[in-house]
Amino acid sequence: MTSGETPLVAVAHGSRDPRAAATVARLMDAVRALRPDVPVHTSFLDHCPPAPGPVLDGLADAGATSAVVLPLLLTAAYHSKHDIPAVLRAADTRLDLRTARTLGPHPLLTAALERRLREVDVEIGDPGTAVVLTAAGSSDPTANATIAGLARRWRRRGWRGVVAAYASATRPAPGDAVAALRDAGAPRVVVASYFLAPGFFTDKVRDEALAAGAAAVSPPLGDAPEVAELVVHRYERTLMDVRLGLAAAV
Repeated sequence: MTSGETPLVAVAHGSRDPRAAATVARLMDAVRALRPDVPVHTSFLDHCPPAPGPVLDGLADAGATSAVVLPLLLTAAYHSKHDIPAVLRAADTRLDLRTARTLGPHPLLTAALERRLREVDVEIGDPGTAVVLTAAGSSDPTANATIAGLARRWRRRGWRGVVAAYASATRPAPGDAVAALRDAGAPRVVVASYFLAPGFFTDKVRDEALAAGAAAVSPPLGDAPEVAELVVHRYERTLMDVRLGLAAAV
């Protein structure tokens, strides 16, 4: 490994659903295409290998002295605040580790949401369309508030309305949000899926939303070009902060 090529170690949530790992793999391939000079590695917190620890051990064994750890998470919640720091505290002390910010919130994710809605024939900013922005939901109220704030800002795009909904942990549920907008007179209600990869939650959201009368449900963000661009941005910003002395070491 040559000097100057700081490895990027992405840490995804992980899922028993094989579609999730395959989606993350495609996203990381897109990142490699944007930065072919950077060694890009993928790891998972749970459910599927490899875990972050063995990946970091392998980098140290190969001669790396540092790495940027990048949470593939759309909000800063329990996994980014507790699980990833705990994993890294137990990691190989031969490496100088710097942790990037979670992917969201960021305007590039809004652009990716709009890309996915276009793929299911939704006109962006249509004043006759109301949007249910649906995330996984969290026990961390600040993470849920982040989604609600994104919904409020996105409404300025011209939609009839945008409301936040959550697949778990808090309310409203996606189906309830769809039904409420329809009852309020929205001619068309669509669901924007604020998920990185397919799995149990995305299937649950789709089924509930369509049953409640949603006209369309967008697919997860996955390997959208904007998401790959954001991964590179977070990586490069972390290295810049290191140079400026702003990035905290693990």
